[in-house]
Amino acid sequence: MFKRILGLVAVAGLALGLAGCGFNTIPTKEEAAKAKWSEVENQYKRRADLVPALVATVKGAAKQESTTLIAVTEARAKATQVTVDGSTITDPAKFEQFQKAQDGLSSALGRLMVIQEQYPQLKSNENFLTLQSQLEGTENRIVIARKDYNEAAQDFNTTLRTFPSIVWAKTVYGSSKPMQYFTAPAGADVAPTVDFSDVGANTSK
Repeated sequence: MFKRILGLVAVAGLALGLAGCGFNTIPTKEEAAKAKWSEVENQYKRRADLVPALVATVKGAAKQESTTLIAVTEARAKATQVTVDGSTITDPAKFEQFQKAQDGLSSALGRLMVIQEQYPQLKSNENFLTLQSQLEGTENRIVIARKDYNEAAQDFNTTLRTFPSIVWAKTVYGSSKPMQYFTAPAGADVAPTVDFSDVGANTSK
């Protein structure tokens, strides 16, 4: 009985020792970052699901904007074809490809939203206004989800490089790689220029 008690004490001591020296820190923070990444994926999927209905609504009121509508449809196709899951967010090339595709859809949707200024029937279309509101809400959630993921990824990456967890990163968790970050798309620091010089030109067709 005494030996059994000593054995349990030894196991408990070992567990506490491992916890105290950061043995569990790496997998814990890795799972936390992956959970944040899942939310990013969820919000991007939600946005992609809104696009077909949005395109159909705009097409019904502004058929002459076919070029913009095609651009949005093609951008959505690219964005949904490129996937990055929790096991590949450590791959710089794949992550860059994913972000580029999603930023491309963001840009195309931005152009689609601008054309509403040229079509009063769109600005008063209840279905369009509902979809627009849902899209704006989703875009806001995407921003928050990306920010939360970046913070979790930074926390995880720091863990891989600092003591005492770096000891485990170089041994037991040697397969754990730094996670990639979302970055602002090129030109994001420059205010967009919107030209309405041809407002009304298309509606006269």
